[in-house]
Amino acid sequence: MSAETIRLLLADDQALVRGALSALLGLERDLEVVAEVGTGEEAVAVAAELRPDVALLDVEMPGIDGITACARLRAVAPATRVLIVTTFGRPGYLRRALQAGASGFVVKDTPAPQLADAVRRVHQGLRVVDPALATDSLVSGESPLTGRESDVLRAARDGASVAAIAGALFLSEGTVRNHLSSAIGKTGASNRTEAVLVADGNGWL
Repeated sequence: MSAETIRLLLADDQALVRGALSALLGLERDLEVVAEVGTGEEAVAVAAELRPDVALLDVEMPGIDGITACARLRAVAPATRVLIVTTFGRPGYLRRALQAGASGFVVKDTPAPQLADAVRRVHQGLRVVDPALATDSLVSGESPLTGRESDVLRAARDGASVAAIAGALFLSEGTVRNHLSSAIGKTGASNRTEAVLVADGNGWL
């Protein structure tokens, strides 16, 4: 392995996508995939052990998502740069990823040569963001939801009752109802199910 080789960690819960990314990036002379994992927890653990140069993380993974994994990975392996590679080009995801310490954010249909170039640029300390997504992010603005409103909507995703949400978040039922009501108003929704869809669609959760 030459000194110029960039060591990569790939994290994606879809084995087929993970394998395709590994095969494509492995064709590049200066890139070497040193590990492939399927969850955010594994990505953090492997990064702490192997200290790769760049970690490519998917957003949607079981357990902790790629953005949460990014923040934890940067804490245990601060020299590892993170490039978020996702199917979901949502403006809110971009903002959250950058806040979590990601150096780049690209969508999965990025052509292989451009993806390889994004890895190199991130490794050099540059920031790489999909241009269309960056524009959408500027237009959409910040999430209007508070941290607690976001927590309550996440807990409501699977149709949980107010009592169940209150128990899970250690809040009173009245407080949960207030947060839900506020979130519904801020998202322009007519009910909490619609509020979850709007917030998810904008990448706010």
